Amino acid sequence: MATITRSDFANRLRERFGVTTADAFKLVDIIFEEIRESLIHGEEVKFAGFGSFKILEKNQRMGRNPKTGAPAIISARRVVSFRPSNEFRKRVAKK
Repeated sequence: MATITRSDFANRLRERFGVTTADAFKLVDIIFEEIRESLIHGEEVKFAGFGSFKILEKNQRMGRNPKTGAPAIISARRVVSFRPSNEFRKRVAKK
């Protein structure tokens, strides 16, 4: 399994569009910053044919320490959720 890094994205932009390495990194940073800011402000981020990101509010709940089995409180939190589009799911299923 390969990990795709910020550098990989930038190199692909550089190769595909002929931009400088510095500009490719700036583009990657701008895109990810826009996604982050939108999610922080509670906005859903949708990419047609890929999927959508949104923030879910998780309530406080009782859990269990997996090592000891002792009850533990899991605090309330916000988490990022990704839901792939139907088109994306179909393409992954074919592979």
